[in-house]
Amino acid sequence: MFREFHALHHADAPLLLPNAWDFASAAALVEAGFEAIGTTSLGVAAAHGLPDGEGRTRTQTIELARRLADLPRPVTVDVESGFGGGPGEVAELAAELAAAGVAGINLEDELGDPARHQELIGAVKERVPELFLNARTDTYWLRDEPSLADTIDRAKRYAAAGADGVFVPGMAADDDIRALRDAIDVPINILFQPGQRIEHLAELGVQRISTGSLLYRAALHAAVATARSVRDGASVATGIPAYSVVQDYAIGGRRRGSGGFQ
Repeated sequence: MFREFHALHHADAPLLLPNAWDFASAAALVEAGFEAIGTTSLGVAAAHGLPDGEGRTRTQTIELARRLADLPRPVTVDVESGFGGGPGEVAELAAELAAAGVAGINLEDELGDPARHQELIGAVKERVPELFLNARTDTYWLRDEPSLADTIDRAKRYAAAGADGVFVPGMAADDDIRALRDAIDVPINILFQPGQRIEHLAELGVQRISTGSLLYRAALHAAVATARSVRDGASVATGIPAYSVVQDYAIGGRRRGSGGFQ
């Protein structure tokens, strides 16, 4: 599991990582043929009526991770910034997730002190060295005027601390991506934005492409659009999974090695 997930970041084509928010969405993505599944912290939080990024979904995230580990694909989990814990607590969380069958985590710095994030990364890698740690920096996500220099400095620090990959959501300019690629040796992860092409990102050296909360937001849009169609007497979209198909996700998704989602 761990080796398989690491290897996916060094393949000929970038790893396209769709982000699920519950078991059914993850199982559907597995059936669609995706090689690995991630979670979206916004989707998990919103599905439970909680805000994202405030460290309030630790219990829900761990519970979902344990369920998704039954799927026959590597799973990586977004743990925000560690849910407010220090190095020891975050390392313990990572160890708990790895023991449950999770192959990787996404750990963000929230534009805090990079030295503290280095400490968190080091603690996790010392405790669970086989776990793929994707170190996220929010230099392009939380700033009105992103700093490439600060991004590269943080990326170098996090890689030196043991991060297996670096994630910079919001980075989209070709020159910035190339500069980051040239600055560090670990795989770089970009958040997909509508209009981008996987082939072009691959040419820039991107090795992992995440969908983030896009799928969850698209699902909300589709649900409301369908409800409006029913209300207004309009045609309902085709291609919606049958009841039995969704029911089978819960069964087939747990048949690891016995016919489910092979």
